Amino acid sequence: MEFGYITLIHSWDDVIETRASFDDIDERTIKIFLRKAEEAGRLPDIEGLSIPELLEKLRLAKNGQLKRAAVVLFGKDPGTFYPNTFVKIGKFEDDDFTIRFQELEEGNIIQILDKVLRTLDHKFLIRNISFEGMNRIETLEYPVVALREILLNSLIHRNYMGAPTQIRVYDNKMSVWNHGTLPEGITLDKLTQPHSSFPRNPILAEACFRGGFIDSWGSGVMKIIDSCKSARLPTPSLEEDGGGLKVTLFKDRFSEEELRKLGLSDRQINAVSFIKEKGYITTLEYMKRYDISERTARNDLNNLIDNKILLREGETNTARYIFTSQG
Repeated sequence: MEFGYITLIHSWDDVIETRASFDDIDERTIKIFLRKAEEAGRLPDIEGLSIPELLEKLRLAKNGQLKRAAVVLFGKDPGTFYPNTFVKIGKFEDDDFTIRFQELEEGNIIQILDKVLRTLDHKFLIRNISFEGMNRIETLEYPVVALREILLNSLIHRNYMGAPTQIRVYDNKMSVWNHGTLPEGITLDKLTQPHSSFPRNPILAEACFRGGFIDSWGSGVMKIIDSCKSARLPTPSLEEDGGGLKVTLFKDRFSEEELRKLGLSDRQINAVSFIKEKGYITTLEYMKRYDISERTARNDLNNLIDNKILLREGETNTARYIFTSQG
């Protein structure tokens, strides 16, 4: 709306939702939020405030009326007001079309965060088992930090008038697609570096920052990348797709998709698959398998060593090539 030279712009989440009342707010979710906020220590003085007063303090309400941000963050049933607030989760075959099974999670942002992480844990993802001494250690195949950060970013920064958030789980990767293009001036490359934060839903983002759910410095993608690196997983990919942003996590750093990114030949990729089955390969095996000279075989294998895929074990004449410990 313009008055002379003054332009008043409201983000989607800053608009008053006239259809909603404070009866539509879930008090249990408010309590969860306040516990989390107390741990973060980012809330202003709220002692003794009623729920309407608290939401006013958080800029989630104005003059006794709820904003859209309050409905999607604390509402009993946000889907009543905005039909596509749910999250779809599907387990897919590698052909990208055949679906094995699927789930749908609904609720406000805080509820969905918990529900989706639980559903992924219990129904879609595998727990890796290891031992430290006598202690049994179970970890998800993808870092919980990465999963939580991706989901939070998708719920907070999505276009709530668009399509629902969609999670696709495959045997060797998983992707999260969220409706909404990148803000002007922000590129995919900038997301992986320190950058200013330009949230699509600033009122919602500020409340989630106050509650300790996110940071306010645009570090979400960097956290995702760092957590995957610490877990010795491939670097996640980011791409703009179908009017939205897709983040993909990879389970196997030696998958064909990852190996092709390194510029490896079909012969080298095939050799990696062979080593996955047998555990190692020798220079002689490599020469015979691909009918090539010793010089070519050594060049191929040395290139795989340079790419930190293989390491040489033993003396030159009897050496075996095995995966690095990071594999």
